[in-house]
Amino acid sequence: MHHSRSARQALKHSSRARRPSAKPAPRQPSSTLRIIGGEWRGRKLQFSAAEGLRPTGDRVRETLFNWLMPSLHGARCLDLFAGSGALGLEALSRGAAHVTFLDNHAPSARQIEAHLQLLGCDRGRALQADTLQWLQQTPAEACDIVFVDPPFQLDLWPSCLQQLETGGWLGDEALIYVETPRAYPLSAPTGWEQLREKQAGEVCFRLFCRATTLE
Repeated sequence: MHHSRSARQALKHSSRARRPSAKPAPRQPSSTLRIIGGEWRGRKLQFSAAEGLRPTGDRVRETLFNWLMPSLHGARCLDLFAGSGALGLEALSRGAAHVTFLDNHAPSARQIEAHLQLLGCDRGRALQADTLQWLQQTPAEACDIVFVDPPFQLDLWPSCLQQLETGGWLGDEALIYVETPRAYPLSAPTGWEQLREKQAGEVCFRLFCRATTLE
């Protein structure tokens, strides 16, 4: 079959018009968070793998929550730099009374809130805020357990730990979990006792106890 020149041009223009002008934006990659113990053991939750997000791995979480097991039931917790919410969600699954999740990345905070709704949990709240600024307020009540796992590229540990100590955020004998790069020279506030320390790859994780106030 022969097409006239005008017909060929019409076909060419028609084909060009149907061609999409641009590729669709790539979807943000997602990862899976698995809750490893407690009420929601084995539940898998999807979260967006945002740049710089570094959820605490299963092995580290398992070790940490073995350390915390005697203290978790009924504890009021604070999950700072929460990211995927892995630590706070694990604490809720294992019987914590309440967890406040804090992250300055709005999508992360919304995602944690969605996970709480999916799990049917009303014992947590997720807030989008700058952690160091947020800690400057006066707390309504002291916390029993605090998780501190900031972005490794930012040296936020000294300021954060000091604000926890001086701002009234910690009850007597509160437990503080801190995750740092392996070689980071962490200095804890006066009166904190290091209970545990372990390393996994390039990560060092420690558990501190705030000493009981002496009368």
